[in-house]
Amino acid sequence: MDYSHDVIVIGGGAAGLTAAGGCALFGLQVALIEKGAMGGECLNNGCVPSKAIISSARRAAEAREEKRLGVQLAAPQVDWMGVHKHIHDAIAAIAPHDSQERFEAMGCEVLRDHATILDRNTVEVAGRKLTAPRIVIATGSEPFVPPIEGIGDVPYLTNENLFELTEQPEHLLIVGGGVIGMEMGQSFRRLGSEVTILNPGPLMGRDDPDSVALVKARMEQEGVRFVTGKAVKAGGSIGAITLETDSGERLTGSHLLLAVGRKARVSGYGLENTGIKLGRNGIKVDARRRTSVKNIYAIGDCREGPRLTHVSGYEGSNVALEIATGLPTKVDWRALPWCTYTSPEVAQIGMTEAEAREAHGDAITIQHEGFDHNDRAVAEGAAAGHMKLVMKGKKVLGASVVGENAGDLLLPISQMITGKASSFALGSAIIAYPTRSEITKALAFKAWEPTVFGSLPKSYARLVAKLRRLF
Repeated sequence: MDYSHDVIVIGGGAAGLTAAGGCALFGLQVALIEKGAMGGECLNNGCVPSKAIISSARRAAEAREEKRLGVQLAAPQVDWMGVHKHIHDAIAAIAPHDSQERFEAMGCEVLRDHATILDRNTVEVAGRKLTAPRIVIATGSEPFVPPIEGIGDVPYLTNENLFELTEQPEHLLIVGGGVIGMEMGQSFRRLGSEVTILNPGPLMGRDDPDSVALVKARMEQEGVRFVTGKAVKAGGSIGAITLETDSGERLTGSHLLLAVGRKARVSGYGLENTGIKLGRNGIKVDARRRTSVKNIYAIGDCREGPRLTHVSGYEGSNVALEIATGLPTKVDWRALPWCTYTSPEVAQIGMTEAEAREAHGDAITIQHEGFDHNDRAVAEGAAAGHMKLVMKGKKVLGASVVGENAGDLLLPISQMITGKASSFALGSAIIAYPTRSEITKALAFKAWEPTVFGSLPKSYARLVAKLRRLF
């Protein structure tokens, strides 16, 4: 068959851009289709704007602690439009990395319109039919709107319009205690809004409970109110929003943010024309990210599986490599990391303690160290938090970290989990002093301490000492 392209990529977010750019750099003819803003959710209403507002909020929080470490600061004066400008300046500064011009310079043909899959090799866009032996679906996800009575008549916020606010909420009601709910709850509170978070179960449910408890305590200390329950009815308008919970409690606020998860964006792309199978929340894929139609891949948030920007990039790289070389590439989630950028941060990689105990029972050991034993953290007056290494024997299965800049400590743990470095090697590494990263070395060494200083090494050392006395 005479194809128009080697590969067609539908979606210009983290997953699609990585796949399209990788294939183009290998010299393949690539069609990249994106109707909306280039960069997708992460750049435009996800990772970038959320971290920008977190930074503004952190600055306000530091100033609100007027006297600390012997230094007196003035109380913060929050200029909301200044915060708004910082958010959108950050997006604008990063946007060129994801721009149409950049990917055209790589060799992609970029088409800015809606894509419809007609069959396993054909995609229609703007009245034009493109063909390729490989198609990559990377259509992303969208906020899930829970079935709350009256929600359709309430002007609610999601991450897709939250960062467009030109007036600061007086009282932000948040439904959902996951990553978005917790990050935005703390940020808006630090910037001066009243905040109430409604969540039916454990906060940040996929994270280590000991880590989450520390974050919740900090947020409560800062004035965030947590309510356990489920929203069953919503009403009102901007400035006077009401929520009724399943326990009969009535919550009132000026604005409502829905942060209860995301759903795969799979409708309207012609998937039914190929017979691609769907799962509970996304396209079904195998370990190589192939759909039930094997020449069509699905990567990023549109398929079943973890929804994280770095996962999208990883899958995009894998698929680009497989398409370009013809060699199969499978995902490996053993060292999957994620981080919630509250203060303190909560970072997780690999198995949590609960997951490891469920899988391996009493064979699991936990090495634990608090940042109150880390000289850098103590010197900075920021010693709250800890690290747990989850181990089976001397092998690291996972780690849970809570503390300032916790996410920055995950890289060496990834190397240990995947076998690219050993816990012994890290425990004997030379690490700059004083740094927070010393906590990882300390824990790795703890696992080996009983062996290194066990009865056999002690007997040998005594023998050496005795021989030295003789000679």
